Parts: sequence; C-alpha cells; structure tokens
Amino acid sequence: MKAMIIDSLGDADVFQQVEREKPTAKAGHLVVEVKATSVNPLDTMLRSAETPWSANLPEILHGDVAGVIVEVGEGVKQFKVGDEVYGCAGGIAGTNGALAEYMLVDADLMAHKPTSLSMREAAALPLVSITAWEALVSKMHIKPGDNVLIHGATGGVGHIAVQLAKALGATVATTSLEKNLATAQTLGADHVINAEQQTVEDYTQQLTDGLGFDAIFDTIAGDHIQNSFQAVRYNGKVATILPINDPLQVALKGLSFHSVLMPIPLVYGINRKAHGEILGHVAKLVDEGQIKPLIDDSQYSIWEVAKGHQRLESKQAIGKVVLTA
Repeated sequence: MKAMIIDSLGDADVFQQVEREKPTAKAGHLVVEVKATSVNPLDTMLRSAETPWSANLPEILHGDVAGVIVEVGEGVKQFKVGDEVYGCAGGIAGTNGALAEYMLVDADLMAHKPTSLSMREAAALPLVSITAWEALVSKMHIKPGDNVLIHGATGGVGHIAVQLAKALGATVATTSLEKNLATAQTLGADHVINAEQQTVEDYTQQLTDGLGFDAIFDTIAGDHIQNSFQAVRYNGKVATILPINDPLQVALKGLSFHSVLMPIPLVYGINRKAHGEILGHVAKLVDEGQIKPLIDDSQYSIWEVAKGHQRLESKQAIGKVVLTA
C-alpha cells in the first residue's frame, strides 16, 4: 500500500511517500480502508518537535480516520466488513496512523460513522469531539441551565464544544476573533463575544450580572487562562486542553479545575472503549442535527499532507483541515 511517512522531525516537508505492507487484522482489531483524515495540532506537534511520545513515534502519523472496514479480527462483534466507521486510533505511541491506504485500528476506539455525513466530514470529528465530550460531560458534568463559556468558537475543539454544550441544555456564550465572528454566529451559541472589543469584565457583567459563568472551557489556555479564572464564578469549573502557567486562582476562587488530555487511552491503553462509546453518542447527535463539523475550505489529498499541515500552521484555517484519499 501507499503511505506517507516521516523518519525525522522537522517542517512539513519531512513527509515522504513510500510503499509499505498492507496491515492484516489481529484479535480485537479492524483493517480500515482510509477515505479521509483530518489535521490536528497534535499531528503537527508530533511531526515537528520533541514530545513525551517522540521516543516511540510511528512512521505513519494522524489519528483521525474515516473509512470502510475491509477485514475484521477475531473477537470483534460490533462491526462487519463493509461498515463505514470513524475514530481516532493511531499516529502516536508506536501505532501507525491514517496517512496510508489502509490502517489497522483497535475496534474499541471506533464507532459507526454518522450516516448523515460524508467521509470528509466524519474525519473532522473524532479527536475534537472526544476532547469536547471529556471536558463538558466527563469532567465538568454540564447540565441543563448551566451558564457556560467556550473560548475559541471556530477552532477545531471549540466549534464542537459550543454545539455540544447547547445539546446538553446549557446557556452558551463563546468568544471569537472579529474576523471569525460571522462563522461563530452560525454555531448556535446564545451569545457570541468579540474578544477583541469586549473586556472580560464587560462580558461577565453583561451575561452573568457580574457573578461569573458556572463553567468555562478554555481551548486557548497559556496566559489566556487568567481570563477564564476571572470570568468564572466562585466554586465554578474550568477545563482546558493545554498547559497553564499560574494556577493560583484555582485555589483563591475554590475552582474545580480539569485538564483534558485526549490521547491517554491511545498512549497507555486505558479505557479505550470509552472513546468508541463517546463517538457513538456523537454520531447520534450529528444525525439528529445537533452537531455539524466546521470544515476549512482547503482541499487536499492525503498525499498532499504537507500542504494540509502548512494550512493549519498558517492559522488561516477556519474549522478543520481535512485530507481525502
């Protein structure tokens, strides 16, 4: 089979097209004919820089995949040959990913693809949907009536989080850069905040009477996390997907603080079935019309993965950059 590999870290030009042996199914696994994959910041980071997982980096990157099952391993009951599936199932910790014609995947990490989506659309969802679900459902337990703020409306994780929070019954505010406001307003949030014009104090006063939001999901983090600590109510909840510099306000405001690291099951083999189950729930919400992926206008094939990485790294993409087979 054809595959795009890396044999060293570097810029997007490190990708090479080669021939590799097509995988065969083993117990508990599936062989999927890859139809599409999406580019996540995790993928560009693994390609370009030393990470905690670099010592065991596979040749073939990319976790997100949508495709068709061509072989089913022993013990797998929930899937059959010909099923259309999606998941985030490799490209890290020694497990080859989706930048190839075929991918060997752990069946526990997969789910049936939403029937209402194309392969291209479905491939945009796995990593970002699991991340949003873990933050809002598994960690912060968002419920109807909660006043929730999502930072980064049109980002990969952010645009799913806005829609998922609405599906959970929350009142949702979200922040956006001015250039992305029009897109942000299509996601169903109750309030879209222009982060370049409104101060944290202003929108917290306007939308919460100065009390603060019940829960905040910050997909930007870094120094930006201080905005979240300022905007959340006392004894409220904050979740983020990135490292933070100063957690003092967590203690001073009595916050429940949550760090979400989606690759843990992939890397350590812990509770992998939860990822497949989450994607099953997400597929149902998609087919009910409650969640729709936001896809960048760029059009690249898997064999043009370098261009896809460059597009994401340019910070010009709105929504997910997706590559098709």
